[in-house]
Amino acid sequence: MNFKILSAVAFAGIILASCSKSRLEPVPQTFIIDPEGFKTPERALQQVNGMYSALKAGQFYGGRYLVYQDVRGEEFLNITNNGVTAFLTWNFTVTPTSNEVQNFWSSAYAAINRANVVIAGVEGSTISDSLKNDYIAEAKVVRAISYYSLLQLYSRPFAQGGGSTPGVPLRLNAETGLTTDDDLTRASVSDVYAQIIKDLNEAEADLPAKYSSATLNTTRAHKHSAIALKSRVYLTMGNWAGVIAEGNKIVSASAPFQAPASGVGHKLEPSIATVFTTAVGYTGTEAILSMPFTATDVPGTQNSLASYYNPGPDGNGDFSLNTVDAGIAANAGWKSTDARRAFNVPNSAGTRTFLRKWPRNAGTNPDWTPVVRYAEVMLNLSEALARENGLDARSIALLNAVRQRSDASTTFAPASVDELISAILTERRIELLGEGFRTTDITRTGTDFPAKGSVSSLPSSAPQYIWPISNAEIITNKAVQQNNGY
Repeated sequence: MNFKILSAVAFAGIILASCSKSRLEPVPQTFIIDPEGFKTPERALQQVNGMYSALKAGQFYGGRYLVYQDVRGEEFLNITNNGVTAFLTWNFTVTPTSNEVQNFWSSAYAAINRANVVIAGVEGSTISDSLKNDYIAEAKVVRAISYYSLLQLYSRPFAQGGGSTPGVPLRLNAETGLTTDDDLTRASVSDVYAQIIKDLNEAEADLPAKYSSATLNTTRAHKHSAIALKSRVYLTMGNWAGVIAEGNKIVSASAPFQAPASGVGHKLEPSIATVFTTAVGYTGTEAILSMPFTATDVPGTQNSLASYYNPGPDGNGDFSLNTVDAGIAANAGWKSTDARRAFNVPNSAGTRTFLRKWPRNAGTNPDWTPVVRYAEVMLNLSEALARENGLDARSIALLNAVRQRSDASTTFAPASVDELISAILTERRIELLGEGFRTTDITRTGTDFPAKGSVSSLPSSAPQYIWPISNAEIITNKAVQQNNGY
């Protein structure tokens, strides 16, 4: 791969990252990183903001990555058979040349390179050491999120081979018109996870504890962001002790569960209804990191979460909730009185039910996209405690805290550790529905993808259990290997 970087224009300070035909449209190779883009704190900050823009691209955390993760599972039924909007992902028929396979690969590596450019540019700048540390730490969080996301779709889960299977190419240097390192083999899954943890550990050490406003505390990485993400990464790796160590940093020992006030005092919002509304939830105490959008900054056509799941009263979207098969919406244990059921709304004809966590207009004023929120961290910790300690009282208390926020009539009192873990996994499906977790929760536990609608179950040994490597990468990177079966 060969990224070409169009440097920042003075006073604009926006990096336009590009690459060879394996990633983005090429620009002339004479373009290099312009030190002027990092000369002042203001310009450097604009580069950092541009890096977050790459993370929230429509093909990434603007919406599509979360959609791909969820519709591979059993929670949604496809309506349109539209190959542009994840139909091939839903029915496990993607190929190396499929739009989603190539576009997401390109977007993730574009974000990685933007992070690498910020790291290189800031290191060579004359801004204060304090700002350098902050900005480099933020870049490492973006890079870690990007590599983690790539692993979830293109590589075998950690549990299959203990991390020894092929991961993705590790690119840790800013690629400019002067670089010619297209040919790079895939690092092992274990090595990629090691880099992710390294980035997040270093980021935690240098990130600020909090910012000056609730908006910045939600839209830019701080110490708790790195810690929360580590709890996710360790959970995916099956490293229960790691999850517990990180979770203990930001989850109190007993109820009411809350993060230390010395940083951002994260805790559950009193009502789930407020989590996905602009008035409170977007910048509230539960939101640890989110991607913001405005009427003048939209993810693009057919990218946002609402465009897939919240099509309007007549139900003309791409995916409805699976209320007849193994989908969580059909689960009898999810009570009709649970406040989260309010997000599941029938269309006007009563023929389909849609997920309406994102109530705003997808094209003109889209909802923010959650990257990590406090409820997830609590469930990560609850599961790790159960797997490590068995019928752990704190694990049960954390599970009950998440459930009873929306369903006060239910109190879990599991009789066995298997019953407890099953309840936690079910709670994740309810609480995090539509937020991009279902594929990883299936693959990290080594289970088959359940049948749904017209699609048969998919065993964990099948080639389609993971995506193929992008064909554009195969063409330009002679050292990369394709996944077996493609």
